[in-house]
Amino acid sequence: MASPVLLAHPLQADLAADLVRLHGAVSDPADDVRVAVTTSRFGLSAEEIAALPGLEAIVSFGVGFDSIDLDAARDRDIAIATTPGVLTDAVADLAVGLLIDSVRQVSAADRYVRDGRWAAGGTYPLTGHVTGRKVGIVGLGRIGTAIADRLAGFRCEIGYHNRSVADVPFAYHASVAELAAWADVLVLAAPGGGDPIVGANELAALGPQGHLVNIGRGGLVDEPALVAALTDGTIAGAGLDVFADEPHVPEALWALDNVVLVPHVGSATQQTRREMADLVLDNVAAFLERGELVTPLR
Repeated sequence: MASPVLLAHPLQADLAADLVRLHGAVSDPADDVRVAVTTSRFGLSAEEIAALPGLEAIVSFGVGFDSIDLDAARDRDIAIATTPGVLTDAVADLAVGLLIDSVRQVSAADRYVRDGRWAAGGTYPLTGHVTGRKVGIVGLGRIGTAIADRLAGFRCEIGYHNRSVADVPFAYHASVAELAAWADVLVLAAPGGGDPIVGANELAALGPQGHLVNIGRGGLVDEPALVAALTDGTIAGAGLDVFADEPHVPEALWALDNVVLVPHVGSATQQTRREMADLVLDNVAAFLERGELVTPLR
């Protein structure tokens, strides 16, 4: 059966099954495809967009859109939808978990016990406090604000950097470097795309007692500069959910105890992924029925 919907890249099984059940299976690009469904990991390239002459909308499973060729889409007035809101809590929870783990070295201490070093008479080094830290958030959107809300319970002082000043009770910093120099922990919650916003200068500003948490996009960080900073003590530690060339993580990080590495699982809870899938289905249905998207990218 012909379908107006293309499954452009692999999707979680239940979402793929629902799309096929509702709209029919499509194995190859076709002239009658109106909606392409993809993920924030794979996006849609200019070449893929060009291969779909009838394409009117792209619906992405995730909030990231840096993997979609926005210029190619805009040139043809192709609408784009992501799945914001429903993954806010899960990603914010993980960000705070990574912050705690990096500062208190939970994962490193776990390895210390498992390796038998505690039983052999070792004493694990002292770590730092989470409570009362100055936390700088880059990107104070839904997720950044949810992270700030959670950190209120730790009596953390919040600062932020955005493209514009927000109506919030937190101190605005005009640049990432300025925010990093003020903060004890720098949390990246901004969308990707473009050049890195954290490089050697920002990491040096964060300093030898500072920590970096990235739940935004791997491309936000100059990864070789981060590897160097973690290796030579320019910063104290990091918690990373995203990487520049996923799923490939720099091998130089594997053996370091001052970095927590997780495989882009910010939204990876059963509840969140089901809600994301439902929002994808709602976007596809709304566009095919009314030519509108429920959560269009502005």
